[in-house]
Parts: sequence; structure tokens; C-alpha cells
Amino acid sequence: MEMRGSREIAAPRARVWEALIDPGVLRACVPGCESMTGSVDAGFEARVQQRIGPVGASFEGRVELEDVVPGESYTLVCSGKGANAGRARGGAEVTLSETETGGTRLDYTVTARVEGRLAQLGTRLIETFAKKMADRFFASFQAVVEGTPAPAPARGWFSRVLGREEG
Repeated sequence: MEMRGSREIAAPRARVWEALIDPGVLRACVPGCESMTGSVDAGFEARVQQRIGPVGASFEGRVELEDVVPGESYTLVCSGKGANAGRARGGAEVTLSETETGGTRLDYTVTARVEGRLAQLGTRLIETFAKKMADRFFASFQAVVEGTPAPAPARGWFSRVLGREEG
């Protein structure tokens, strides 16, 4: 599956780029990320806890940056395995450009593929989840870079009725 989007960020391109390669910023913006260690050159090891429909899992994975053009673009390549959930692979092509107002336009193309138990959930559920995660990541990223509070994720009707948080 593939998703495309863009964000207009009220910050100079240099600041946006520094945030895109900062493991602390990435960890804070990835929904459910429990840990992320490593570097741009060596890649990152990450642990993410997520619930996709009825399947909850902790994913251990690797994140690498490829085709890096400093200050302009990179390709993020991810792979992970959940104990009982299967495997997930994906990535994001990210490109930065300056806006007329001195801000930065961030364009992205996200790809994702799942195997194992996750694949049995169905394409529609996986696509909805992937879009939600991409939207949450980029909204949080934009808020961090701009120095504004991140918007709270919308809760579904079932969670509102029961007073539970969704993942």
C-alpha cells in the first residue's frame, strides 16, 4: 500500500532537517515508540507497541536512512517483527522544499507491507491503521518542530463511551 501527503511547517528547512535526523525527535513522534537508539549513519533500533484491530503486539525493528541528500531528502526504510503478529516492512520518501513564506514544505510517500497474522486482518483495516499512524506521526513532528502542542488523537465512539484510550 502507498500513501502520499505533505505538510507546511512554519520553520526553516535547516531546522526541519535537523529534526528529521534526530532520534529523540523521531522517538517522540512515532506513535507507540518505546525506545529508539542508534545514529543516522549506523541506523536505528526501535521498539514500538501497537494495537491494530484485535491484534496487539510489540514490534522490534530496524530503521535505516538511504539516499540521503543533506537538507533536502532521504528514504526511511523500516522492518520489524512482532512476537505473535508477524512482520511489517515499509518506508517513507521524504523531501523538503522552501515555501514562499520562509517555512518548509515536507512531502512524503509512505509504503507499508505486512505478513503473518497482521495480513489476515484485511487490507482495509491495515490501510486505515497505516494512514492514521502516518497522520499522527507527521502532526506530532510538525508540532515539535514548530514548538506547538501536538493535537490529541481523536478517540473513536467505542472508546469515548467506555472512557478508554485508543492506540
